Amino acid sequence: MDHLLSERINNLTTSQTLAMAALARELKAQGKDIISLSLGEPDFNTPDFIKEAAKKAIDENYSTYSPVDGYVELKNAICKKFKRDNNLDYKPSNIVVSTGAKQALYNIAQCMINEGDEVILPAPYWVSYYEIIKLSGGVPVEVPTTVENDFKITPEQLAKAITPKTKMIWYSSPCNPSGSVFNREELTKLSEVILKHDNIFVVSDEIYEHINFSGTFCSIASIPGMFDRTITVNGVAKAFAMTGWRIGYMGAPEYIAKACTKMQGQVTSGANSIAQRATIAAVEADPKVLNYMVEAFHKRRDLVIGLVKEIPNWKINIPEGAFYVFPDVSYYFGKTLKSTLIKDATDLSMYLLAEANVATVTGEAFGNPDCLRLSYATSEELLIEAFKRIKEALV
Repeated sequence: MDHLLSERINNLTTSQTLAMAALARELKAQGKDIISLSLGEPDFNTPDFIKEAAKKAIDENYSTYSPVDGYVELKNAICKKFKRDNNLDYKPSNIVVSTGAKQALYNIAQCMINEGDEVILPAPYWVSYYEIIKLSGGVPVEVPTTVENDFKITPEQLAKAITPKTKMIWYSSPCNPSGSVFNREELTKLSEVILKHDNIFVVSDEIYEHINFSGTFCSIASIPGMFDRTITVNGVAKAFAMTGWRIGYMGAPEYIAKACTKMQGQVTSGANSIAQRATIAAVEADPKVLNYMVEAFHKRRDLVIGLVKEIPNWKINIPEGAFYVFPDVSYYFGKTLKSTLIKDATDLSMYLLAEANVATVTGEAFGNPDCLRLSYATSEELLIEAFKRIKEALV
């Protein structure tokens, strides 16, 4: 019956991270001992001080529609956070609060991209970028990177990818899926290329900002000349273990923020009132309150790097942020493992699910078909067991 549906939805690809997570849950429900390394979700609970703020909001009857672009108290708190953490001078009129950072990205695409506009995506990139851009009439332009260069695009690659149709560049740092973090020097060199062209905008996805082991973080909007060219997207899902609260936000030039508010007003209106009040407590807090989570992720990263290095012929970079590893597994393509021909990363991911009971995500979903993404947002015990199973399945 697909012919009765719109071409828009028929041409839209299902999120492979969500699809693999759903498949893992289904197999678990059937009694299989599945270890899921597929979903990017912290395995910590939301900090108590944030939960207390939500309870207070309920008691204070924040139960009516919220302003489309967010409570002014939250927008003021976000402005202070941007100044404190990123040296960015946004005003409340530059801020839009949305139902998750994903909605902020969709709003941006709908408000900025015209049919045929090109959007540069350094690959690997987060799975939804490609489909959101395509859904908005844009043309995703993938720029490949490799594990050898830490999955970072170079200024030369960027300059070569720009055409008269280029409208935007979207990237994340720390990167989902590679964990790579652009430093200020690297972003400055990329900015020099961008600033040679009029009206090219950057979407800087900084949702993993605080899960960062490099000791440094740079928002590209803080580089001279880039503030008016950048839309900074962030949220509380990852760092504050608030994935289910569904609050994201953007800082953007005022005319873009107004356009996104207009779009949101016709689609979902304001984000959840209770979650917004809780988010005020989150963004006002000193980021040091997150140290226990960041330290745990850092320890797991080091553990996982050691475990990956024990697997023959997997190549890996050293991720400086987020909670993923993204090994190049192309050595196994064309080989037969226990009577199963492995043609590509998708085959290998499905093989590991069937043979090792470990759920991963194919790198094809992230624009790099040579890799697999594995999340280490789970216990050390499960990580050790998962990689033991993977190693045994590949022998």
